[in-house]
Formats: sequence, structure tokens, C-alpha cells
Amino acid sequence: MSVWSKQKVNDWQMEQPYFIGTNFYPSTAINQLEMWQEDSFDPITIKRELEYAQKIGMNLMRVYLHDLLWDQDSKGLCERIDQYLSIADNLEIKTMFVLFDDCWNQNFSLGKQPDPKPYTHNSGWVQSPGVKVVNDSTKWPRLEKYVKGILERYKSDERVAVWDLYNEPGNGKNGDDKGEDSNQGDRSLPFLKTVYNWARQVQGLAQPLTIGIWKLFKQYKELNKFALESSDIITFHSYDPPQQLANKINDLAQHNRPMICTEYMARGVGSTFEYCLPIMKKYNVGAISWGLVAGKSQTTYPWKWNPSKGEPDIFFHDVFKPDGTFLYSNEENIFKQL
Repeated sequence: MSVWSKQKVNDWQMEQPYFIGTNFYPSTAINQLEMWQEDSFDPITIKRELEYAQKIGMNLMRVYLHDLLWDQDSKGLCERIDQYLSIADNLEIKTMFVLFDDCWNQNFSLGKQPDPKPYTHNSGWVQSPGVKVVNDSTKWPRLEKYVKGILERYKSDERVAVWDLYNEPGNGKNGDDKGEDSNQGDRSLPFLKTVYNWARQVQGLAQPLTIGIWKLFKQYKELNKFALESSDIITFHSYDPPQQLANKINDLAQHNRPMICTEYMARGVGSTFEYCLPIMKKYNVGAISWGLVAGKSQTTYPWKWNPSKGEPDIFFHDVFKPDGTFLYSNEENIFKQL
């Protein structure tokens, strides 16, 4: 298969609602592994928190998987994915699955996950498969089974809206991981291309593929070029204030493909529901914010926060408290107006 024609992808968009939602993991999970492993999979919390989302009109969740989960127990993983999809579908929520991620901790393992580090943003989030694997092509063969296995199983599943193949490729410097690599950049491109080719080899894939644009910096020039040329729909990240968001939308609109912003909303740096969501709705750009319910990810703390700073004046990400009340009550009206 090749990139969808503009006619095909526009026909696809005509069949979709306006997408609005969040990057989703239950508040009881510190990362992708804790969300999906058998011992910590928490369908009760997943259902309760997706109900919060459904009540304010959210209809698309961006959800991360992890290659180690497939290696550990592919059958059990798919059973839990099916359970999650059933819960979401009953609430009329579709899912965008993410297969790989270059962001955050590159050292991780299966089993019990670490407790949150005090006052630290997203301290337990992990890469997949990790830059040590990304940079060593001899370790890639097992990952082909993961990519093709997941896509083959769900290629005709209407509960799955989009496949996001790789979150923030080349991101080796963000996060609080002490093993960070500030020079990853285009070194992730060979693996990204390989993942893309695996995905395109799956016949009869009913959902569009995408690779998100997350930084427009020079060191990501080749990554971004490949992502834009290879994606059926355009996805991007923008934790920017409203005018910069609008500029980014206008720049990407020249590709004449449906667009979804798959990460935004960081209150402390000017990316807010109040000012950014209306812009995306105006341009028919889907809007997927970071974080639904405040919990073990601790993404209410800003990036690079630490204990010496205490509690922040403004909560950074997330929409709800665990009991379903809004972190900021005024945001309820913003969703109602949509």
C-alpha cells in the first residue's frame, strides 16, 4: 500500500466527526506498561474516567502501546486492548493508537513500575523501543512482529480511528531521564522508515497512518520531510500560544490533508483550552490535549519541575480531578460551547 490519495483521505474525513479528546492513560497508571500489564490493568478506572471524557463531548483518545507488552504476552495484550476498546466504544469514543515513542525514559523493564518521583512531571513515562534499540538495527526484527501483529488484528476495527506510528521520533533530550541523549534527532529516521514500511505491508488497512510533526527545528528537517510525505493525515504537536498555533496550522494546511493536533494544552506556557480550542475548531483541526485525569503521571506539574519549587501556581496538564470534578471549573463552559 502507498500513501492515501487526497480524494481517499478527504472521503475518510467526511465520514468522521470533529475529533476532540486527550492522550489517555488511567490516573492509576504511571506509564504505558502499567496501563496494559495484566497485574495492573484497571478497567474499572478506565471506564469511570472515559465517562468523564464522554460527558464533555470527547470522542477520540490517543493511547500508547509498548513493544515489550507484545513480547511478553501478545494474546493477553490483545484481550486487554479488546476490553479497553469495548469500554470506549460503548461511550462512542474512538481510539488513535501509538506504537512507538522516543520521548522520556530510555531505561525501563516489565514488571512493577516505579512510584512517581515527588513533584516531577511524568517521571515514569518510557520510550518504546528505546533509543538503544532504535540505533541498533540488529535488534529490529522482533519489532516487525509487533507492528504487523497489532495492525493485522485491528486493521478493520471501526473502533480504531487512526494509527500513529511513532511519537516524537528523534526526541532524546526531553524529559527527566538522566540517560538522555540530546543528539538523537535524525538518527531515528532509519528505524522510522522501517516501521513505516512494515505498516504499509499490511493489506486491507482501513485506518489512515500518521507520523506526527512535533518540532520544526533544523535537526528534525529530514524526519519532518519524511513524516509529511508519508502520512495519510497530518498530525502535529503544539504547546504554543494561540497565534503560534494558528501559524503552524496555516503552514501545514498547504498539504491539503485532514489535520489533528495530537498534543497541546499546557496552561503555564499559554496553550489553553480557552484560546487554542476555538482556533482548532475554526480550522477543522482535531484537538487532542495531554492528560485527562490527574494521577500518577503527575503532569499537573510543569516540565522540569522539582521538589524545591513546591506546588505550582497553575496546573500544567490534565482536565479532571480523580473524582470527576474539573481542575478549573471555567473550562467546563469551553467544552459546552463546542
